[in-house]
Amino acid sequence: MNASTVSSYPHKSKPATLGELRRLPGYEPGAPLRSIKDEMRANLLHMLEAGVPLFPGVHGYEDTVVPQIINALLSRHNFILLGLRGQAKSRILRGLLQFLDDAIPVVAGCEINDHPLRPICRSCRERIAAENGATPIAWMPRDLRYVEKLATPDVTIADIIGDVDPIKAARGGRDLSDELTIHYGLLPRANRAIFAINELPDLAGKIQVGLFNIMQEGDIQIKGYPLRLPLDVLVVFTANPEDYTARGKIVTPLKDRIGSEIRTHYPSSVEEGMLITSQEAWVSRDAQHQVEVPVYLREVIEEIAFMAREDKRVDRRSGVSQRLPITTLECAASSAEQQAARAGDTRAVTRIADLYAALPAITGKLELEYEGEQKGAETIARELIRGAVGRVHSKYIGGADMQPVIQWFENGGELKILEVSPAASRHRQLALIPGLFEHLAKLGVSDAKDAPAAAAAAEMILEGLWAHRRIGRSEERGFYADKPRAAEQMDVPGRPPRRQYN
Repeated sequence: MNASTVSSYPHKSKPATLGELRRLPGYEPGAPLRSIKDEMRANLLHMLEAGVPLFPGVHGYEDTVVPQIINALLSRHNFILLGLRGQAKSRILRGLLQFLDDAIPVVAGCEINDHPLRPICRSCRERIAAENGATPIAWMPRDLRYVEKLATPDVTIADIIGDVDPIKAARGGRDLSDELTIHYGLLPRANRAIFAINELPDLAGKIQVGLFNIMQEGDIQIKGYPLRLPLDVLVVFTANPEDYTARGKIVTPLKDRIGSEIRTHYPSSVEEGMLITSQEAWVSRDAQHQVEVPVYLREVIEEIAFMAREDKRVDRRSGVSQRLPITTLECAASSAEQQAARAGDTRAVTRIADLYAALPAITGKLELEYEGEQKGAETIARELIRGAVGRVHSKYIGGADMQPVIQWFENGGELKILEVSPAASRHRQLALIPGLFEHLAKLGVSDAKDAPAAAAAAEMILEGLWAHRRIGRSEERGFYADKPRAAEQMDVPGRPPRRQYN
C-alpha cells in the first residue's frame, strides 16, 4: 500500500477491523505485502520524480552525502553514517521518516507492531485465528516508526533483543521456554520501523553478534531458546570513523552485513557554515533590547570553527563540532544584549568585544593535542579569534588605505573603550580617529551616524589592524601604536600626545 492510498483515508474512516482491512485496495487476500525497505524505496522514487526537497534543514550535503543515502535506500541497504561530532548524523537518521507512509495498519495492542495480514508473534497469530475478521486494527503514524538507542557499554542483550519475563510466565502458568513469556527488547519493538543505533563501536561485542543475526538470518536466541522472528526493520547506525576502523571495536561479521558506509563531513565553505549556524542559533530574542549580529561578525564566528579544524593544536580525530559557531553566536548575542541593558541602550549591535565574552562557548568545544594543552584552551581560543578577524578583515577591507588611521596611533593616539558604555559614547570616541569612518561602508554600514552599527564596525576595523599587527592592543591601554614614530612627541592636531581617550 503506497502513501497516497493511506493518505486518501481520513483517520475516522480507516478500517478498524481485520475484515474491513481485507476489503481495502492493496490488502486483499493474496496481495503482496511490502517490507519497510520497499515502502521507503517506492516513496523515495515518488519524491525524486516530484522534485520534493529531501532532508530539509540539512545543508552542504546535497552533492555528497544525500546522493549516497538515496542509493543506499534504493538498494534496500542497512547503512552506517561515519562522521565526527556535530555533522548532523542524528538529524539525517530522523529525517528518514519522510520516506515512510503516513500510517500503517497494526494489530491493536501488539508489542511488536505486527502486520494484521502477516503476524509474526504467536500471541497475534492465536488472536487472529480466534477472532478472524473481528480482530481490532490500529493505525500507526510515521512519527512512531523510529526507535533510537545510544550505544553505551552497559547496554545488555535484554535491552536490544529481549529476555524471558518470569512474572509473565508465572501469571500465565507457562513454561519459561514458551514464546509468550518473552519481554521484547527495542529491536523487536522496532518491527516495521527504523531502528537507529548511535555510536555503534561502544556497543559490546555480544550485542553486535545479536544484531548481525537479526539483520541477516532473522533469528534471535533468548536464554538458550531459539526463536524465529523475521523482523521487518531498517537498521541504521552512526559512528566516529576512527572508532569504526579500530580493531576490536566492530565485530567483523556485523561490519560485513552493513550494506553501505556513508561518510559525513563539515561544511565545505564559510557560507555553508553560516547558513547552518543561522538556522540553528537562537538570535531573534523576544526582549526589549533589539539585538543585531552583523554579517561580518557572523563570518568571523564561522571562521573560528574553520581555523580550529585546521589548527594542529586541536585534536582532528575528535573534530570541531558545528555546535561551536552556533553556541558562540548565541553567547555573543547574549553579551550584546547584556551590555545594552546595562548601558541603557534599546538597540544592540554585536561587537568584537562580545565575541571575547563568548569564550566559554568556544573552549568547551575544543579537544586539544599536547601542544594545545600546554598553552591552554582560552589562549588557543583567543588566537583563533584573532586569526578569524584577520581573515574577515582582509576580505572586506583588503587593500584599503588605512594609513591615516595607523598614523594617528603612531603619532601618540591611544583608544580604550570601556566594556560597558553606551553606543553613542563609543561612537564619539571612534569618530576622533581620522579616516576610520570612511571604511564603514565596506562592512555594510551605510549611515556613519548610526551609532550602534558604526561603532561596532569601527571596532572591527581596529581589531583587524591589530590582527595584522599594524597596531597594538592590550587590556590596559586599549588600541595603541606598537612602534610609535620618533616624532611622536609632536602635538597631534586637537589632542595632546600619548593621551588615552576613554
